[in-house]
Amino acid sequence: MSRAYVALGANLGDREATIRAALAELDAADGVEVVAVSSLTDTAPVGDVEQPRFLNGAAALETTLAPRELLDLLLALERRFGRVRQDVPAQGPRTLDLDLVLFDDAQIEEPGLAIPHPRLHERRFVLEPLAELDPSLEVPGKAKIQTLLAELH
Repeated sequence: MSRAYVALGANLGDREATIRAALAELDAADGVEVVAVSSLTDTAPVGDVEQPRFLNGAAALETTLAPRELLDLLLALERRFGRVRQDVPAQGPRTLDLDLVLFDDAQIEEPGLAIPHPRLHERRFVLEPLAELDPSLEVPGKAKIQTLLAELH
């Protein structure tokens, strides 16, 4: 059994309802149990794309899936909830964003799969919910969540 952390986000439609419904489907999936969900916080979008504000949070999972299998499940859920990636800027609006940010103490760099998430340490809207779930959490190859939060300006 592995512990994984997923960053949650949405800025189109009923943001909270979409996130909650996606978490319910994730919890119902074979090999996955959602064991904790952080508070959901209204945040400003990152980047230069004009768009609505986001609702962000994080979830802790227990899973028997391999990292790539879990990522595939997250991407399928995004699509099921209306996420469109083609013709949308990388930091553009989305109905649902499920980023696999941590998986045990793994450090993986493969095409389409990077764990820990490569920009995790730069994003308060991901670090704060992770710290809420586990204040002693450590980002492999970086530092403890609390240290990374303190380093943000």
